[in-house]
Amino acid sequence: MRIAKDDIPVRIDVPGATARQQSDFGDVSGYAKLGAEYFSFGAGTDITELLHGLEGDLCQSPHWGYVVDGAITALYSDGSTETSKTGDLFYWPPGHSVRAEADTDIVMFSPQQEHGAVIDHIRGKVGQ
Repeated sequence: MRIAKDDIPVRIDVPGATARQQSDFGDVSGYAKLGAEYFSFGAGTDITELLHGLEGDLCQSPHWGYVVDGAITALYSDGSTETSKTGDLFYWPPGHSVRAEADTDIVMFSPQQEHGAVIDHIRGKVGQ
């Protein structure tokens, strides 16, 4: 799920401040603490191979985030894809991989334990 800034409903619009809010943007039920993450990807980076060995060979952690700059495509278990670009908010449910379409910086909020396990798995694959 992605949404461009201008498509997020304005809830408050007063001189000096505008607040936009999209309701029902993912569900955090059943998860404990969230981690805050800043990722930078080079153009063409595809992490799919690094996820092999995880359940379904995909990231099974949900993520809520914002594309600071660039474009990134979520690749879902059902074969669908969704590209989020600069200024977009996104939600990636469990069962995905990602590919950077350009040099890309994103900010994400993810369940700390679940995504920590994915990061540890990737670190093992790249020898860190």
